[in-house]
Formats: sequence, C-alpha cells, structure tokens
Amino acid sequence: MEHDLNPAELVAAQLASTPAACLTCSFQAEDMVVLDMARKVRPDIPVLFLETGYHFAETYAYRDRYAREWNLQLINLLPLTTVEQHETQFGKLYQSKPTECCRIRKVEPLFRGLSRYDLWLTGLRREQSPTRANLKQVETHVLPDGRGIWKVSPLAAWTNKDVWAYLKANAIDPLPLYSKGYTSIGCEPCTQLPLDPDNPRSGRWAGAGKLECGIHTFSERR
Repeated sequence: MEHDLNPAELVAAQLASTPAACLTCSFQAEDMVVLDMARKVRPDIPVLFLETGYHFAETYAYRDRYAREWNLQLINLLPLTTVEQHETQFGKLYQSKPTECCRIRKVEPLFRGLSRYDLWLTGLRREQSPTRANLKQVETHVLPDGRGIWKVSPLAAWTNKDVWAYLKANAIDPLPLYSKGYTSIGCEPCTQLPLDPDNPRSGRWAGAGKLECGIHTFSERR
C-alpha cells in the first residue's frame, strides 16, 4: 500500500483541481468527517444521499438537522420506484434478495447521480471490512456508461478511534443511533446491533452472508 496522504490536505487538493466534485454521505461518522473537511474548502459541494425509503427515522432527522445547520447542498438520490411500488412488484425484496434490493434502491440511483461529476468523495476505510482492506485513497472507477470517475477515500488508513477523535475535536454530534449500540448503519430493515463486537459491520444484512450493498463493488476499477 502506498504512503497515505493527510486526509484534509488530500480533500483540499482534489477539490482545488476538480470543479465537478461531489460527496456521498450516509451521515455515519466517517462520512461526517469527510463532509466537514470538504465543506471547509467548498461549502456548496453537492452532498448525495441515497434515499432508499427504508432509513431509520433518526437518520432522516439527523440528515435534516445538519443540512439545515451547515446549509448543505443536499441531493436526495431516489430510486425509479417508490417503496410502495417496489414492494407491490417485488414484495420485501430486502428479505428475499437483499443484493437485488440494494442494486435497485442504492446502486442504480447512485450511478445515475454520479453521471454529472468527475470526482467522488467517500468515507470508506480499510478497517471497516475485509472487502475494503486494499482500498486506495485515490482510485478510478468506471461507471455503467463506460466513463471513469475519480473516487477519493481520504480516510482509507484511519481507525475508528481516529474518526471519533475528529468528531470530538470539531464538536460534531454523531448520529444518535451509535449511542444505542449500532456500529454500522444503513437501511432500518437490514441493520441490527453488531453480532460480533470485533466486526462493526456484522449487524448489516445479518445472516445473509453479505458485506457490501454494492455501490463500492459493482463498478469496475482501473
């Protein structure tokens, strides 16, 4: 693994060189760190939120609070169908075919939303999952239309301790669900308290043998 750059400096340099930039934000702790770094450089950076229709009420309230307090340019990326239409057609797909549910309600809307940008900031970290162990701070991902986009994960080398230290130092309140014991937070039906205390993502899609929703694995890297 190459030597990692200072995250804040990397964010500033990338935003200075690439006007068409955005940030995906689930409003989890890591994303709040990258969002704070980015908004200090470019306050109007588009903040893309995957509005699946299945999030916790606490997530929506927290999103709306920080969108208001930080005056965010929040863009809610919507699937092509409402939850009602989706469940009428497929039933509770998150139970029967969770990967397909993620593809429809997360992956497709995201890649459609990314089509107008050249740079994509994320809060991914290597420590989060075995599927992210070889994560680079800067990669090129190929979108479905064949176009490449810079994917920048400034916190790739950071530990969970680093993330929480930043939140404390910058007076950023974390998503309240963390105080209830959740360690990785996505859609409410697919998020439980962690089954393994040493694996923060063990509460996601519990029992489905699934580690990723797909937005970080469906696109080709080069």
